[in-house]
Amino acid sequence: MEQTKNPQMFCFQCEQTMACQGCTGLAGVCGKPAEVAGLQDQLTGALIALCRTADGCPGDLVHGAGAEQGSAAGGEDGICTTGRLILEGLFTTITNVNFNAATVQDLVDAVHGQKERLAAACGREGEPDYDMGRIWQGNEDIRSLKSLLLFGLRGMAAYAHHAWVLGFADHGIMHFFRDALCALGDEGTADTLLPLVLQAGAVNLRCMELLDKANTETYGDPVPATVPLTIEKGPFIVVTGHDLHDLKMLLEQTAGKGINIYTHGEMLPAHAYPELHKYPHLKGNFGTAWQNQRKEFAGIPAPVLFTTNCLMPPLPSYRDRVFTTGVVSFPGAVHIGEEGAEALGRGKTGPHKDFTPVIEKALELGGYPEDQARTGINGGTQVTTGFGHHFVLDHAGDIVAAVKAGKIRHFFLVGGCDGAKPGRSYYTDFVKQTPADSIVLTLACGKYRFNDLDLGTVAGFPRLMDIGQCNDAYSAIRIATALAEAFGCGVNDLPLSFVLSWYEQKAVCILLTLLHLGIRNILLGPSLPAFVSPNVLQILADQYRIAPISTPEADLRKLLGKKV
Repeated sequence: MEQTKNPQMFCFQCEQTMACQGCTGLAGVCGKPAEVAGLQDQLTGALIALCRTADGCPGDLVHGAGAEQGSAAGGEDGICTTGRLILEGLFTTITNVNFNAATVQDLVDAVHGQKERLAAACGREGEPDYDMGRIWQGNEDIRSLKSLLLFGLRGMAAYAHHAWVLGFADHGIMHFFRDALCALGDEGTADTLLPLVLQAGAVNLRCMELLDKANTETYGDPVPATVPLTIEKGPFIVVTGHDLHDLKMLLEQTAGKGINIYTHGEMLPAHAYPELHKYPHLKGNFGTAWQNQRKEFAGIPAPVLFTTNCLMPPLPSYRDRVFTTGVVSFPGAVHIGEEGAEALGRGKTGPHKDFTPVIEKALELGGYPEDQARTGINGGTQVTTGFGHHFVLDHAGDIVAAVKAGKIRHFFLVGGCDGAKPGRSYYTDFVKQTPADSIVLTLACGKYRFNDLDLGTVAGFPRLMDIGQCNDAYSAIRIATALAEAFGCGVNDLPLSFVLSWYEQKAVCILLTLLHLGIRNILLGPSLPAFVSPNVLQILADQYRIAPISTPEADLRKLLGKKV
């Protein structure tokens, strides 16, 4: 399809893409209009041109030439205008983030303006925008590798953006964004692109480590917490997405106003951070995973604040109470913008936002007249979170002793994105059937398939441990490498299995990190990515033995054949 001439779209970046081939009509399965899909391609092509122009100019994407790796960078806001546009532009193109043609066009215009300023400062012509149709219509295997790289960059940009908001930036990470985007505009071969794809996994590991450091230095080390699902009577606000800084500002601005705050989706792990948990009006968690929002938000007597994905086109019954912020945008929704940023550094806040419109809407709607008893999808009335690497490593000696004593036979990492496909019930059934002498580690929104189950304990530890958000895959990696060191073996030799679900681009960058680390025998579902060609899939299968899920029974038999 000729993207520059045909108003219909082409997009195959998410798991629910039409017929596992690609969305090509007037709108995607996610609800994204063809116009927005085309503008997001234009934005990506403009970012490639910006990076090619910046690559030929002196200067840095991170302010402060002396900034240390992993520390808050100096300068006005930690990342220069070019760097910030790269992060915001890539973040904007993640699935279920932006449905608004006007705001995407504004970003395209901003990228063009910055490119021209850079070119003028360097005394040269700016590079022309790259036509993304050259990738979509090109060689199948090159398209596959470039898609893996691009979608991985989009996911990683979200993590880098969250770290930046807390005052943390890294030279090497930002320069990789520039170099990788430049490479997308080159012809490339399988021999040059495959190493770059794996390098993206390595850089994403650094990015997740940086975000982990930013979160823990800002909010404290996560502590296991039990979170109720009951919604108390009175005014309340639901906060969804991933941005903990937005939640912190909202908690501060609602303190003492008689308004309760409830997390939703990937915000659940916020309850484990001491500097967020200390607010008494952070009451609990509302609902389940993102794909159920149209049912769960219907007629809700409270506003919902979307800080990041996943936003679905809202129904009329609650459209007037949807608020967006950051890079999230939907036509007609009230957007909470920034009011300037302080100089970012450790302990400094990011861009300030005034959530008064959200607060006023909560008071106007008034909430429920009586407490509402809610449950998870399996009937549970509470969930737990906060079992990150700090907790697990503090108890590593006891865990290792329990494994050596035969009390703990196996660990399963069952996590990733949730979605609407019926086949995702596999993950509920899988967890239910795990043996009583095993531990299930989980993360991201895929956990809502089973996180309200009571699996009991083993060797004094909960059998189900929620590590946190999707970016807390870093915690899972820390746990795995620590156990491998304790047993004197490689991660692939541990009684540990990875059973992953995917939906959008952050799952892609995490998968690339696992491949970079040499993790083998990953089971992936509910379907394999449409953008992975048969030849590239064969490489992954041959080198990493990655495979699709089958049935819980068959997969458990296969995985439990692993020994210590």
